[in-house]
Amino acid sequence: MSNRSASDNVVLAAAHVTKQVSSPEGDLTILSDVSFNINRGDSVAIVGASGAGKSTLLGLMAGLDLPTEGEIWLDGANLTRLDEDGRAAVRAASVGFVFQSFHLVPSLNALENVMLPLELAAKPEPRKTALDILRRVGLGERWSHYPPQLSGGEKQRVAIARAFATEPAVLFADEPTGNLDSRTGENIVELMFDLNRRSSTTLILVTHDTTLASRCDRILSLDAGKLVGDEKAAA
Repeated sequence: MSNRSASDNVVLAAAHVTKQVSSPEGDLTILSDVSFNINRGDSVAIVGASGAGKSTLLGLMAGLDLPTEGEIWLDGANLTRLDEDGRAAVRAASVGFVFQSFHLVPSLNALENVMLPLELAAKPEPRKTALDILRRVGLGERWSHYPPQLSGGEKQRVAIARAFATEPAVLFADEPTGNLDSRTGENIVELMFDLNRRSSTTLILVTHDTTLASRCDRILSLDAGKLVGDEKAAA
């Protein structure tokens, strides 16, 4: 890979990534020789049974952990050659997260939760930007409410607004509809894909939901730590 990855259009690349962890029975291989490139603006679903290595792969792609072997490039940076502070800087500049359990700060209202990454990144006019995106996700009138005062769907809307607020190069979503009823989950999916279309953000989803996966441009399938499928989703 060059200093800017193989192509300026590639926002994330995994090259022969293996992840092993120690256990009482010896080394356990969670991922084995996984390689792929993801282009800017794409939406990609990572699917597979529980224990297939999906969340481990997401953590490696986001620089939350390092592979045992192989390299991962994110927005031009080789994560495997950076220390923890360096990877944190790449995440702050290039990554947004949406989790199944929302991960909102309970002592901050909706507006303050969305402002937080903007302030950490020293973006101009964080309050105005946060209010604008809260309106876009349908919470313009709920900005002063705290997480305990919001429904599950509203909390996830705040989390999505926070994730998209900094216009990250890549947004990682780990089972984003897992704690929501089907109707609310469908609304959240529509919102994520609408924001994805309007921005240049690359959307990478870990999901058990085949309907959600089919909405993506591409599906990567894991089985027992190996990449066993890489296909374009049906239109």
